Amino acid sequence: MDYHDDDLRKFEAHGATPLPATRDEGQVEHEGAKIWYAAFGAGPPVILLHGGLGHSGNWGFQVPALVEHGYQVVVIDSRGHGRSTRDERPYKYELMASDVLAVMDTLHLKKAAVVGWSDGACIALILGMKAADRVTGVFFFGCNMDPSGTKEFEPSPIIERCFGRHAKDYAELSATPDQFDAFVKAVGLMMKTEPNYSAADLARTRVPVAIVQSEHDEFIRDEHATYLARSVPASKLIILPGVSHFAPLQRPEQFNGVLLAFLENIYS
Repeated sequence: MDYHDDDLRKFEAHGATPLPATRDEGQVEHEGAKIWYAAFGAGPPVILLHGGLGHSGNWGFQVPALVEHGYQVVVIDSRGHGRSTRDERPYKYELMASDVLAVMDTLHLKKAAVVGWSDGACIALILGMKAADRVTGVFFFGCNMDPSGTKEFEPSPIIERCFGRHAKDYAELSATPDQFDAFVKAVGLMMKTEPNYSAADLARTRVPVAIVQSEHDEFIRDEHATYLARSVPASKLIILPGVSHFAPLQRPEQFNGVLLAFLENIYS
């Protein structure tokens, strides 16, 4: 039966389903931070990059499905998020992209598909633009690549529930559990000024890209997703009906189906 949590009440109360057990986890020291990662399964590698203020556990509904379909799955907590630490320098998407490459080097992954959600999607597409020799393809879900792509913020119960869950998880996982407010402020500062890539930057992308936009995304303009699909050469626009910015949690089977089809296509 399809799992549904359209209003995120289950996510607020319990989080996503827990990640599977693994012996393959650790931290990579890179650029003043310790970046936490975990790997599951075997097969063609797929890296999952979570959204801003979240952590790898938000992919709990995706990891088992990918492992079951024969992929090696690597999850990474972005610097300052989840179990990863950070130094005093400001958050930068390109710095976080370099953290992903450091984890890949540690795991001896020459190349991988990169799946990004929100901030993680920005990091994934930066890798697709600037480190194409390391990227098999990019699954870009729910993000902007310049300031014109975002809607004016409107609070809603769904966003509040997600934020509440992030606050609980941060207190439980972070090395600085009492600094959530400062963390939110620092990530928010990055989001106000980044990303800011031009159509010419996007045009230099040379890997297959799925631009995935939800019908009811709270943060990203539909026309921006269309613009990205037009600007990134080897890309395809996919619309997810009935869900919002939180589709991987709201209707995992729907999201996973689209993701698995993309991976099958780039790895076939």
